[in-house]
Amino acid sequence: MSKLTDVPKRILIGRALRSDKLGETLLPKRIALPVFASDPLSSVAYAPGEVLLVLSVAGLSAYHFSPWIALAVVVLMFTVVASYRQNVHAYPSGGGDYEVANTNLGPKAGLTVASALLVDYVLTVAVSISSGIENLGSAIPFVVEHKVACAVAVIVLLTLMNLRGVKESGSLFAIPTYVFVAGVFIMIAWGAYKGIVLDEPMKAPTADFEIKPEHEGLAGFALVFLLLRAFSSGCAALTGVEAISNGVPAFRKPKSKNAATTLALMGGLAVTMFCGIIFLAMATDVRMAEKPAQDLLLNGEPVGEGYVQDPVISQVAAAVFGDGTFLFIVLAAATALVLFLAANTAYNGFPLLGSILAQDRYLPRQLHTRGDRLTFSNGIVLLAGAAALLVWVYGADSTKLIQLYIVGVFVSFTLSQIGMVRHWNRHLKTEKDQAKRRHMFRSRAINTFGAFFTGLVLVVVLATKFTHGAWVALLGMVIFYGTMSAIRRHYDSVSAEIAAAEERPDEYVRPSRVRSIVLVSKLHKPTLRALAYAKLMHAHELEALTVNVDPVETKALREEWERRGINVPLKILDSPYREITRPVIEYVKSIRRESPREAVSVYIPEYVVGHWYEHLLHNQSALRLKGRLLFTPGVMVTSVPYQLQSSEAARKRARKRQDWNAPGSVRRGPVEKRQKESAAKNTQT
Repeated sequence: MSKLTDVPKRILIGRALRSDKLGETLLPKRIALPVFASDPLSSVAYAPGEVLLVLSVAGLSAYHFSPWIALAVVVLMFTVVASYRQNVHAYPSGGGDYEVANTNLGPKAGLTVASALLVDYVLTVAVSISSGIENLGSAIPFVVEHKVACAVAVIVLLTLMNLRGVKESGSLFAIPTYVFVAGVFIMIAWGAYKGIVLDEPMKAPTADFEIKPEHEGLAGFALVFLLLRAFSSGCAALTGVEAISNGVPAFRKPKSKNAATTLALMGGLAVTMFCGIIFLAMATDVRMAEKPAQDLLLNGEPVGEGYVQDPVISQVAAAVFGDGTFLFIVLAAATALVLFLAANTAYNGFPLLGSILAQDRYLPRQLHTRGDRLTFSNGIVLLAGAAALLVWVYGADSTKLIQLYIVGVFVSFTLSQIGMVRHWNRHLKTEKDQAKRRHMFRSRAINTFGAFFTGLVLVVVLATKFTHGAWVALLGMVIFYGTMSAIRRHYDSVSAEIAAAEERPDEYVRPSRVRSIVLVSKLHKPTLRALAYAKLMHAHELEALTVNVDPVETKALREEWERRGINVPLKILDSPYREITRPVIEYVKSIRRESPREAVSVYIPEYVVGHWYEHLLHNQSALRLKGRLLFTPGVMVTSVPYQLQSSEAARKRARKRQDWNAPGSVRRGPVEKRQKESAAKNTQT
């Protein structure tokens, strides 16, 4: 079975890496940028469209508010980036928002942040991949027709790439991310040159459409609410900023400095791209609607159900480069690919955070250990499963999924910045150096403004998105919070229960007597080996135990036992209903009831076979017994293996593969031998 699963595993994720190779997997800034910042960089492919979709509710006249909304998003982006630069310097261990909140605001706040981030990471994968499928579907109809299947396939592919290791996956992701960034900047520059210098008209494919407003003449509070909702949708451009703070340990040294530099570079690129696309969308007369089939009008008539609404970035590229041109195709392909790869931000953030939470006993301990490729493979698989489930439930529809988005990230933003303010207050009480105090005052001011601004945005997001789907994200946070609290309580109770007593520990550990029982079905070599091994343990009392399922076989066993003169008493348990497990369990429990301080050691002979399918034919009763005996206090279970010929053949085949030499190595000699001979010659000379 091991060989059956190991070969495909090695093909898919590569050879296992030694623990001392961990340093070789750390990332330089040029690779860390696409690995940790692909989410906020790629969000410019859908965030501008979300702003225009919301504004379209009030008709075309509301579009002139989009530059002001873009400006508000820019101010927020710079605030968050500046705030998180303080985080990575103060907390470089990789805990990010969770560590900041947990240390400064207490475990409950830390767990709230962790719940929010875990939900947001899952949504990052679902939204990014669903959006990428929609972008790709505008060129390939098959993808649109099978959205869910294609989205799940991409999730599986990304999972395998990340299981191969952060550095390898980062190298693969760097090319499309940089191509996308370069393509967007070329589009912005060329669009500005054509519009300002050449004064050439640029028209988006939807420029001649009209928008049928759902609510005409919005004013007062209704208009303010609409603008706030558009702003909250545009804030999707900020998702993923916190991943760099969580992923500081993955950077090369100096870790904090490199992470802070990457944060600043990511912020500058994302802001420029977001603003550039918004302004080009206005200049090229892009038209978007939440219900395009009904609300987009061509010559006064709705475009109908057959119309597919392309994303804003695709429409702008068609206006600037020309529909179907080389640069248009390159940017469209890079956009679709980078949206798939944007999920990589979550693939790096989720497992790292899961590992820290597991170390703090809020998640299963398996999430703390690294896999064969020095990645947190269990966390990667868990993230992939949750995202695939979400994609299936919402039909890979990014418009529906986006409504669940960014709630969690602004919860973590706000609590993290409040925690940083308390962090600086605590250090200012003890710091005497004036230069350091001035730096702390400046950092505290940045984090204070960040806490106020992100808290305000959180209120806006909750007020404008709650009924549109944000309640699902909040429910997910509550579920994560409750689950992690229950896991922590379980681990704490187990630790308290198994803690070694300080006084007279022998009274609790050493049993008064040991009674050994060897389970017998037939008298054969495995049984004799188990009896011989049990005798070596020198228990106070030893007996063989069998269950009378077939009277004829039981009689034959007793006669053979007596004929051979085996000096171990054979006890036979009756089983009127032909059960094996229950009589054995009841017998062992009866011994424990009679002598609570007497330990019972049960020996079970088992066959060792060489093929996985042979396991189905043997040892089934032994497995059931071991499973039941585990729940019986004071009982130890020992498997006594007996190797059959098939296992010996399997061992020989494994040794033969190990000793196999490459073609020609017999003539030249094995590599190791040639190296030794060469070293010997060098020593002699």
